[in-house]
Amino acid sequence: MTQPPQTPVTSSPLGGATGARAAAHTPGSAPSSSQDASPDTSPLAPADLPVAVIGAGAMGTGIAQVAAQAGHPVVLVDSQPGAAQRAVERLGDTFSRLVARGKVAREDADATLARITTHTTSDMTTVPPVALVVEAVVEQIDVKRVIFRQLEEAQSPTTVLATNTSSLSIDAITGVATSGHDAALHGGTSPALAHPGRVIGLHFFNPPPLMRLVEVVAGAASDPGVLEDASALMRAWGKTPVRCASTPGFIVNRVARPFYGEAQRMVEEGLVDPATLDLTLRRAGFRMGPMELTDLIGQDVNLAVGESVWHQTGQDPRYAPTAYQRDLVRAGRLGRKTGHGVFRYDDSGAALDASPDEALADRLVGGPVRTDPVARTLAMLVNEGVDLVHRGEASAEDVDTAMRLGTNYPKGPFEWLEEIGARTVRAQLEELDAAYPGGRYRPSEAL
Repeated sequence: MTQPPQTPVTSSPLGGATGARAAAHTPGSAPSSSQDASPDTSPLAPADLPVAVIGAGAMGTGIAQVAAQAGHPVVLVDSQPGAAQRAVERLGDTFSRLVARGKVAREDADATLARITTHTTSDMTTVPPVALVVEAVVEQIDVKRVIFRQLEEAQSPTTVLATNTSSLSIDAITGVATSGHDAALHGGTSPALAHPGRVIGLHFFNPPPLMRLVEVVAGAASDPGVLEDASALMRAWGKTPVRCASTPGFIVNRVARPFYGEAQRMVEEGLVDPATLDLTLRRAGFRMGPMELTDLIGQDVNLAVGESVWHQTGQDPRYAPTAYQRDLVRAGRLGRKTGHGVFRYDDSGAALDASPDEALADRLVGGPVRTDPVARTLAMLVNEGVDLVHRGEASAEDVDTAMRLGTNYPKGPFEWLEEIGARTVRAQLEELDAAYPGGRYRPSEAL
């Protein structure tokens, strides 16, 4: 893909001049650690800097709340009539409950709500001028490309344009496209953005007001200074930013794939039942087992992310979705929201058929890696984290931080690597690769 000539971003409205910081960036190197710049050394945005959030769903509304609570005037934009206003009304109800419980002062809640205005449009050229736009609409690349092209046309050249995508490529949003609906509308080739340097990813986690992690994602043309200022802004919003390249799934959604995939494969093969498998992982320190977690997330949602990562990696066998999960989705067994996924649920959301076999759990853990859910899962998580860093797409520190905060894992992959040892992890992967040839279990070159 050939990028058009880029006009350098020499000043970012999120901070100060970026040229000096940009000069320190080495192409192809791992993005800066989340700890590289502190609020004392990187200029933060003024509290009244205007922000627009595109999309009034749960994520967009949550991001708007975070920005407004940090003192920013926020425009919440949605194409559906009444959607943004209803979102603000629901947010008002949420604040009322928080006030009643003594979690938020009434005057603070009122001030936050007063900072949010709404705008209904499908034409992003009508969005009022702001310094930062965060897009949080449906995960469809054509939709995002149209939005960003319109925003680029109408917003100031220094406005930072961010996407909250959880798995789509930043470069696919900004670059030339020769397939899809958007390309068809442009005679077979849709144009690239003229100034991709100001386009970045700001991937918040659900729910944004409670989750501390934000992945600050760099496309191939993203200006390093803009990325640093955005990271500083996220810290000012009370978040913990981690930096990564625009690799499929970024950090969390890519490294986490084995947590779900290994569980599904073991159950599919008949090595263990779902409830017992979940028990072994909870005993290892995970808050939820992978089977109950995918039921909570939604089997369809989890599968969609897995499919996206798999296709973006050229159908790498490491990320191949399982027939087990595809069958669940085809059968409409999507999890708690449908009352039936891996498990059945009552109206309160309690699982009705999730009784583990504790004796079986005792026998499996510590046995051969092929039948040990904990060893098998940890080996794959470590392998994925190590490979991400080996490719220069994130730092080890940021990978560990992202997995602890974004998934509530008890440890990060590199902490487990230090505990287990590279030699042991490699031997476990080689054993799995011999049992299941095809490339899924190939060890990282860095092990």
